Amino acid sequence: MKTALICGISGQDGAYLARLLLEKGYNVVGASRDAQRASFENLEKLGIRDRVRMVSVALNDFRSVLQVLDASDPNEVYNLAGQSSVALSFEQPVETLESISVAALNLLEGIRFLKKDVRLYNAGSSESFGDTGNAAADERTPFRPRSPYAMAKAAAFWQVANYREAYGLYACSGILFNHESPLRPERFVTQKIVHGACRIAAGRQKVLELGNLSVQRDWGWAPEYVDAMWRMLQQPKPDDYVIATGETNRLEDFVEEAFRLVGLDWRKYVQTDPSLLRPTDLAVGRANPAKALEKLGWQAKYKMRDVVREMVAAAQEELKTEATK
Repeated sequence: MKTALICGISGQDGAYLARLLLEKGYNVVGASRDAQRASFENLEKLGIRDRVRMVSVALNDFRSVLQVLDASDPNEVYNLAGQSSVALSFEQPVETLESISVAALNLLEGIRFLKKDVRLYNAGSSESFGDTGNAAADERTPFRPRSPYAMAKAAAFWQVANYREAYGLYACSGILFNHESPLRPERFVTQKIVHGACRIAAGRQKVLELGNLSVQRDWGWAPEYVDAMWRMLQQPKPDDYVIATGETNRLEDFVEEAFRLVGLDWRKYVQTDPSLLRPTDLAVGRANPAKALEKLGWQAKYKMRDVVREMVAAAQEELKTEATK
């Protein structure tokens, strides 16, 4: 039985990855800053909380990382931890940098120091590409980050590449484009849109305030993306991969679809709030995931409208449950 250590198990990706690995017969160890006090709500929602062993780790503390790596003795480590909001990174740039790049460096150095035969997956981000215009970004596209979050993810990416080349570590990064699910918290705009549309349809909210509706993104389904993470660590040689659907849509299209599914015209309920605009933002996120299909045999089945449909259905069910309490 393989053992997988998931850092950042309390988040969306961590929970779905834990479920996937349990289905594959793994022994799953979940790492959190304070495993005794964390609620692990997402694991509860997926019904797997009691099947995962929890450990506490501070990823910005090298000694803590060493202890967890030594004690859990994993075959695979998935680094999904760190501050995950682009908007929040403008308010907390130092914490964002430390929680992402220092954490990745400590995991890499810990694996090297302990001389363990461990395969490491690092969560990269399409935000590192910056604006590529109409060009679809692939693994050879240069990084031009435009937020503290993107800069931190870019730094972690190059740390992984350096340790792979310098020390022969099996370490790779998945450069994931936007991927959503009902497990997203409402601070993410997709979940804010979905829940806003459902509440307005139910008479519980009057308007939905959003920022720039003209931005374009490649939105996929999170449960599919964690399968790509696992596939990366099963390859003979470590490498980096762009993971995306290959389809780009405007945020306005996402909004329109969410409101259409609840029977409403979004134009009557959505307002623009200038305070929600970021200092710098990406106009277009476009991806070329051909390498993932060729090398991993991975291809996204769910596109943006499929994702919105699933999220709206889950939000409507959540509202029904709340109404009966």
